[in-house]
Amino acid sequence: MEILLIIIWLFYLYFRTKKSLHMLQQNLYDDDHRYLKWIKKNFDKIMLGAEILQLFLIFFILFIKKSNYILILFGIIYFLLFIRSFGISHKEVVKKPLVVTARIKRLLCTITLIYLIMIYFSYKLNINVYLVLAILAYFQYFIALLAVKVNKPVEKCVFLKFKRMALKKLNSMNNLKVVGITGSYGKTSSKNILNEILNVKYNSITTPKNLNTPYGLIITINNHLDKFDNVFIAEMGAYKIGEIKELCDLVKPKYGILTRIGKAHMELFGSQENIQKGKFELIESLPSDGVAVLNSDDPLQVNYNLKNKVKVLWIGIDNDADFKASNINVSNIGTTFDLIIKGDKNKYKFETKLLGYANIYNILAAIALGYEFGININQLQSAVKSVKPIEHRLELKKNGDIYYIDDAYNSNPVGSKMALDVLNLMPGKKIIVTPGMIELGSIEDEENTIFGENIADVCDEVILIGDKQTKAIQKGLKNKKYDEKHIYILEDVIDAFDLIKKLKGKDTYVLLENDLPDVFK
Repeated sequence: MEILLIIIWLFYLYFRTKKSLHMLQQNLYDDDHRYLKWIKKNFDKIMLGAEILQLFLIFFILFIKKSNYILILFGIIYFLLFIRSFGISHKEVVKKPLVVTARIKRLLCTITLIYLIMIYFSYKLNINVYLVLAILAYFQYFIALLAVKVNKPVEKCVFLKFKRMALKKLNSMNNLKVVGITGSYGKTSSKNILNEILNVKYNSITTPKNLNTPYGLIITINNHLDKFDNVFIAEMGAYKIGEIKELCDLVKPKYGILTRIGKAHMELFGSQENIQKGKFELIESLPSDGVAVLNSDDPLQVNYNLKNKVKVLWIGIDNDADFKASNINVSNIGTTFDLIIKGDKNKYKFETKLLGYANIYNILAAIALGYEFGININQLQSAVKSVKPIEHRLELKKNGDIYYIDDAYNSNPVGSKMALDVLNLMPGKKIIVTPGMIELGSIEDEENTIFGENIADVCDEVILIGDKQTKAIQKGLKNKKYDEKHIYILEDVIDAFDLIKKLKGKDTYVLLENDLPDVFK
């Protein structure tokens, strides 16, 4: 009987531990207390709600102390909690699942050790073991945090070991060209486009997926970079001033691309000025013979007082630039534009399967650096034509008779407007599915209200995910007197796809704008 109860408890604990580790990983293992802030924001979900049953059990064991009742109640409560956790886990759509890395395995070992120590002392001090098990399960999110703190010296040693290995490998590759890419958004798209274009002439390698932290770069160098590679493209992410500089000190890029500077992660950076300074750490870390690719249509780049002298290649659409796109045409099959290179009287026609102005900027940056690397125009034209759409970044998909413009990776004020511009160019009925924009700090409501106003100008039907989350968008729609009959508010994005089938017309285009990170769900 007791073994069965422990098994039921372990099944429930499995889901609770998995969720706590997932959120730790998503919150960079509590860097800058991000995990602790997440707990505070979601306290009612993870510590109250159904978990109140455990508090009742703890109270019962402390004050009732009738062993037969304790066993029955223990079994019932943890069976119910297990069934609930299983149901949530089975239904939950995870954007970025838990990756069982070596660090996660070390945390699991430490968590297990903490549990064993607590259980051992419960026997030594003659404390009811079921009380201890209930307390441990209830406070699992904090035990996971404790394990992070306990493991800190170990993780520092592991990090330094692998960092030395990465530096040794980089120092042995004297002819390796290192390119850094950063910006508020567009980093991953820009990185992938550049990688495909440079591979026309070079053996180019890039950080996989969104491995853009010191750990991510070190993993890429140690596990993927080899002696046959000519170019290493390092995506660089940051949430505060100094983090880009740390990455540059690690890989020492000679070339740098700055995408667009926006308001993404404003809540974490603290101000627009901090974001600007943080992103320019890449350009100001380049050597004197380095090359920077900057955007002449971005006021925060044009007006920045650069503190080092590097060669700057300007790209643009609206303003004067070294590499400028004109005569842009976007359709449901892709984009065409003319390339004008400063000092060259010719215009060069480019075609791409990618959609939107955001991708034209990314392509221009790749063309500028490719041209600097000695790739000729014919090769560049061919490479751009063959670039594949990037997953979840204005990616056009067809499902039956419905076209989906998948821009679900993330969203920001500039990117969301560009995505709506793409949708507006499409023929037929236009539908948007969105939970709105996040991590914009004090300006989040204002920007989502503007987003709602922009939606009203373009979309025939609006599907919002989360009533509370989308209040500001609803306000924007109301400001434009948008017909409420065409606004649908759902709590789960999965339900949107059944609704779309009911709303579709002869030709239907659906913009999937943003998908909330798991920490916000």
